[in-house]
Amino acid sequence: MRVHIGGDHAAFELHQELLTFLEQEGHEVTDHGPTAYDPLDDYPVHVLRAAQAVAADPGSRGIVLGGSGNGEQMAANKVEGIRAALCYTVELAELAREHNDAQIISLGGRMQSLEEAKDMVRTFLATDFSGEARHQRRIDMITRFETSGELPALP
Repeated sequence: MRVHIGGDHAAFELHQELLTFLEQEGHEVTDHGPTAYDPLDDYPVHVLRAAQAVAADPGSRGIVLGGSGNGEQMAANKVEGIRAALCYTVELAELAREHNDAQIISLGGRMQSLEEAKDMVRTFLATDFSGEARHQRRIDMITRFETSGELPALP
């Protein structure tokens, strides 16, 4: 699978470990940076590029990384068509794919061990969207709002 990855200094170590891990797992990885540790870098620089690449590359997935993963998820979700999920457990990673068809996982470099991060990434990349009608209906509502501003009808 093609995987786009981007982050900041707060998760630089995790980022580097995941690059090696992803390649060992057989994925085609595009690194959107940072490529060197800079304690003053800004996550939007690399995260937005990774998210845009996922949006432009149907079938690919993305990983965005920061200290907590919060800002990175918010930035990625500003890219039209992207659904990025902040995950702290394998179960959340699985549900993000099964129920929300998320294309990007956001992880906090300070929030879990390396092994937990690898488990979440492995699960996220291996899990398919369920395609259940109720989940697709909800995604369609979000997409309509994103593209036209149309709010879902009240019950």
